[in-house]
Amino acid sequence: MGTKKILVVEDEAHLAEGLNLNLSLKGYDVEVAADGVSGLEKWRQWQPDLIVLDIMLPELDGLSVLRNIRREDERLPILILSARGDTDDKIKGFSCGVDDYLAKPFDLEEFLLRIERLLTRGAWSQGNTNLNGNGLSSLPQIYKFGSNRIDFETLTAQGPSGRINLTDQEARLLKIFIAHRGKPLSRSILLETGWGYEKGTSTRTVDNFIVRFRKYFEDNPKKPVYFKSLRSVGYIFNHDPDPGDSGS
Repeated sequence: MGTKKILVVEDEAHLAEGLNLNLSLKGYDVEVAADGVSGLEKWRQWQPDLIVLDIMLPELDGLSVLRNIRREDERLPILILSARGDTDDKIKGFSCGVDDYLAKPFDLEEFLLRIERLLTRGAWSQGNTNLNGNGLSSLPQIYKFGSNRIDFETLTAQGPSGRINLTDQEARLLKIFIAHRGKPLSRSILLETGWGYEKGTSTRTVDNFIVRFRKYFEDNPKKPVYFKSLRSVGYIFNHDPDPGDSGS
C-alpha cells in the first residue's frame, strides 16, 4: 500500500549514506537523521513505517529515542543497528521495546532481509491477520498460564514482574509458542515462522526474545518452567492449560 517510508537515525555519515542508497535501491522512501533529537522530530513529522536506529548518537542516545517512541507507539517496527553487540546491550534494547537488533559490522543482505520482514510484520499488525497457516488465528484473545495473563488485543500482559507492554513481534512469537505448546521448536523453524527468514539463517534473535519472555513470565528466569531450552534442538513452551485457564 504505497511506498514504505524508512527513517535512518545514524550519525556516521558514510554509513547513513550507504544505508540510504541501498534502501532507496530497494524502492523505499528514506529519510536520515544524524542525532537523536532530530530523529524524534522526523519521526513525529514524517511518520515512517520503520526506523533503523543507532544507539550511540549525539544529543540524545538511541535507547532514549526508543523509549520516547514506545511511550506513544508500541507497534512501529524498529531495528537497532549498533556497534554495541554484547548480549547485555541487546537485552537492554529488547527490554526497551526494539523489534530486532543487528550488530555492526553487518551483512547487507541480512540487513535488507530483516527490514523486509519487519515491514511484513508491521503490515500484519495493521490488520493483516491471516495467520491460519500457523494455526494462530484460532487462539483466544486472552490467554492465561500459571499466574500469567496475555491480552493479544491490547498487546499487554501481566506476569510476576507486573504489567508488560508487548511489541507486535513479541505477541506473534508468543502466539507461535502457544499454538505449538508442548512441541519442540527449533530456532530455524521459529525464524522462518516468526520472521520469514530463509532456512539456514544464523542469528541470536530468537534467543534474545526468550531471555525477555523469561523475565516477563517466569518466577525465576534462571530456572524457567514455561520457556525451556532443549539442547541442540531449540525451545519448548511447556504448558498445558487447565480447564478455564484460557478464554476469549
